[in-house]
Amino acid sequence: MSATLLAVVIALVLGHMVQPLAGLRQFHWFTHWLHWLSQQAGLRSVWQGPWAATISIGVPVLVIALLTATLHQRFFGLPLFVFSLASLFYAWGPRDLDQDVDHLLHADDPDSTRELAAHLNPDGEVLIEPASMVSAVFAGALQRWFAVLLWFLLLGPMGAIGYRLLTLASRDGQLPERHREVIRRTRAILEWPAAHLMTLALALVANFDNVLAAWRDWQRDGWRLNIDFLFAAAHASVSCELAAEAADGDEPIGEAPALLALRDAMSLVWRILLVWLAVLAMFVLAGWAN
Repeated sequence: MSATLLAVVIALVLGHMVQPLAGLRQFHWFTHWLHWLSQQAGLRSVWQGPWAATISIGVPVLVIALLTATLHQRFFGLPLFVFSLASLFYAWGPRDLDQDVDHLLHADDPDSTRELAAHLNPDGEVLIEPASMVSAVFAGALQRWFAVLLWFLLLGPMGAIGYRLLTLASRDGQLPERHREVIRRTRAILEWPAAHLMTLALALVANFDNVLAAWRDWQRDGWRLNIDFLFAAAHASVSCELAAEAADGDEPIGEAPALLALRDAMSLVWRILLVWLAVLAMFVLAGWAN
């Protein structure tokens, strides 16, 4: 567990401080892999059905699992640590959320603003208005950071890489519909617990009552496999933060409301990440204590 925490911290520092390394996060091989599978005559009937996801995602994940097992307990765990660190860094992103938000906050023309905003959440349209900005930041945080981190903690490199491949495949418009539907549903299943843990952490770092009220409103009609509760809690938290700033006279004069919401949303995401790291550190200390 201590090695896992160290790998997470190093991956965060590298991603934030050494920007050129982000260029290593290339997944062209996965696109070529999907294209090659689609061209195989013997797999044509399978490729159109729901089991195609087992091949397209399962085979790369199986390779990662075999590599992890091969490196296990070799040379005092150093090769496995390096491989785990590389896997987490590779799956993180692929674009750095904090850098995208910073560039957006400092954009100097409408065209650049719209282009940069679109990068926040590739799964949906991002409008230059507060609610859309908040949703985009939290969706981006879930997809780029927290879901990757959760499944890395639970399953190691295969969890982090597997989730990243699912997100990429779910956006591939060339996949057959039944194939893509299985991938989208699997991705939703993996994101659901990560979104709940984000919401719990958000309740601790923001207004607990507002977050709890938003979560209760979401589950009033029964449990559903979506993450709308996370966006509702994020909107309530950012609104509370902005109201408190306005009451204290700390709100910057003349700054666009959408950018103010964007700034506060990113601040909350950083705080959520710190809570996750603190909890992980407590597990490490508990293990050492025992």
